[in-house]
Amino acid sequence: MWIRRRSIAVLTGICAIMTMTTARGDEGMWVFNNLPLETLKSRYGFTPPPGWAEHLRSSAVRFNNGGSGSFVSADGLIMTNHHVGADTLAKLSTSEKDYYKLGFHARTHAEEAKAPDMELNVLVAIEDVTSRVNAGATPDMDVAAAAAARRKASAEIEKESTEKTGLRSDVVTLYQGGQYHLYTYKKYTDVRLVFAPEFDIAFFGGDPDNFEYPRYCLDVCFFRAYEHDKPAKIEHHLKWSPDGSKDGELIFVAGHPGRTDRLNTVASVEYLRDFGFPSLLDWLHAKEAFLLAYGKQGEEAFRQAKEELFSIQNSRKARLGGLGGLQSLAFMDRKREAERDLRARIAADDAKKAAYGAAWDKIAEAQQVNVRTARPYMFLERGRGLDSALFSIARNLVRLADEKAKPNADRLKEYRDSALESLELELFSEAPIYPAFEQAKFAFGLDYWKKVAPDDPDLARVLDGRTPEQAAADLVARSKLADVAVRRKLAEGGKAAIEASEDPMIKLAIAVDPASRALRKEREDQVEGVESASYALVAKALFEEKGDSIYPDATFTLRLAFGAVKGYTIDGKAIPPFTNIEGAFEHEAAHHAKPPYALPKSWHEAKASGALKLDTPLNFVSTADIIGGNSGSPVVNKDNEVVGLIFDGNIQSLVLDFGYDDAVARAVSVDSRGILESLRSVYKAEELVQELTAR
Repeated sequence: MWIRRRSIAVLTGICAIMTMTTARGDEGMWVFNNLPLETLKSRYGFTPPPGWAEHLRSSAVRFNNGGSGSFVSADGLIMTNHHVGADTLAKLSTSEKDYYKLGFHARTHAEEAKAPDMELNVLVAIEDVTSRVNAGATPDMDVAAAAAARRKASAEIEKESTEKTGLRSDVVTLYQGGQYHLYTYKKYTDVRLVFAPEFDIAFFGGDPDNFEYPRYCLDVCFFRAYEHDKPAKIEHHLKWSPDGSKDGELIFVAGHPGRTDRLNTVASVEYLRDFGFPSLLDWLHAKEAFLLAYGKQGEEAFRQAKEELFSIQNSRKARLGGLGGLQSLAFMDRKREAERDLRARIAADDAKKAAYGAAWDKIAEAQQVNVRTARPYMFLERGRGLDSALFSIARNLVRLADEKAKPNADRLKEYRDSALESLELELFSEAPIYPAFEQAKFAFGLDYWKKVAPDDPDLARVLDGRTPEQAAADLVARSKLADVAVRRKLAEGGKAAIEASEDPMIKLAIAVDPASRALRKEREDQVEGVESASYALVAKALFEEKGDSIYPDATFTLRLAFGAVKGYTIDGKAIPPFTNIEGAFEHEAAHHAKPPYALPKSWHEAKASGALKLDTPLNFVSTADIIGGNSGSPVVNKDNEVVGLIFDGNIQSLVLDFGYDDAVARAVSVDSRGILESLRSVYKAEELVQELTAR
């Protein structure tokens, strides 16, 4: 899982990291309309044949919960990670059947369980629309007006595309504003669970082993896309390699990395180091402690809280690792040096100085606004202080009524016509809402808000003279929004129904919305708008020097990474690239089979029967450039055959959000041979094996 833990080893090799430069080695999260063909040819002697990239692009799948996946059969079968499917596993589970813990196996299509609110996106086309987005932003406009003009242009482009193609259409910002591309996606909203192993093997080794290597995890999950109530017929799907990979082999990863900050200026990175990450970590620590305490109330309480708990732990460790990297003097010195060199070259050219010279100072000024507004923005607009699914539903209903009354181009992004279907899928989800858990979460959020900002007038408006516990109990108990029929009726009734509603969550959402919108606008105008315009200048300066040999930071859009299956050396100890199934049992024995080092009963039974081939590779590492969001990405060979499944990185990859280093940083994958062997010998899932291996 993309779980991070800080260690002194994080800083190993950090001086080798390069920032704001052309790609080197196996570096790069490449967009599919600008692939590193020359690098692949010169470094690996490989030139993709015609149709190779299109086939891989069309096989890749994006999950709406932030993960990746791929089609692996003509009948809509999708492979991803157990931890990517965890949210759905939790929503499908009950106190009697905990699929998250015990696993799930549908032997027939009829047994496949429909996910309540899952959306899958498959990239169909990419179009550069930079000139159209920028056309409305005239030189006489201030930054806020120019940003608004670009947002309006983006909305018009998305609406036009959606009406023309019927596809999901997103205008994506690349190079922090240097380019804008239109991505169109085919959507699947009827998605059904096919298979998941037990949690104890998917996350074997638990928190102590996370972000470590060697690893021994079967972090895999299978879903199926349906159309018209039948398995979708898929033209582009990945074949399964019969031989897996070998040491030194070239591999590729097609996935959706979430976000990197490699283009960020020193001022932006210093904001994250000194304020952004510490503030976020304080909240994550507090939320983790709350969820752990809530789970101790009993088995059912733990079941309700555990998926959110693991998500919070993932985030906490990721930010700890990132902060550790940013606190390295060597890293920051190298970042400053790269920035100084670029600015000096610009200053030496009068034309470039006039065009680009002020960008860095403007970004630095925006960070001052960032510091001032970040906490209230997070508490109110991002909902950190209003931590309740019921409040999120209420806010969406209130804003949906307001925004739909406006012209499409003037709406908030998430309420544009191009986004409404996805929004409504989640808004009307049948996923369970647990009142006691909702009340406890809401009370926690309000209590934390009060601790950090006791004099906040918006908090006072929410509490209305009550304690956090009293406010949470009252609001959750009296709200009817857990009923999907109530939500639909309010949505259908529009603004009149919202204004007439007596639901306390609706009333709360109405009460705080003006202040929340004001915070959002201030940040969009004075932080995001300034950064977008200024980073666009930085990007143009880089383009003039290096052309399209630089790749954009990650944006949860489809990217291609490449590398080699390759071990590494730490403190003089060689770490081999592969682990095997026998190693999992040895790892269990070394820890006396105490959780989280206890393999499931099914694995011991398979071993005892002699059916399980213990020398089968289970996990492996490679130099592919990946981060969070790549979880569930397929790893393929030169023939576009599946050889693995990304599920993590090692501890030395913590710094990859800010710069690439392939000395010891590694991507960690489940081996395709380990997946097949477990399906065949542990779970007796022969129907799945046959579907995966059909040629």
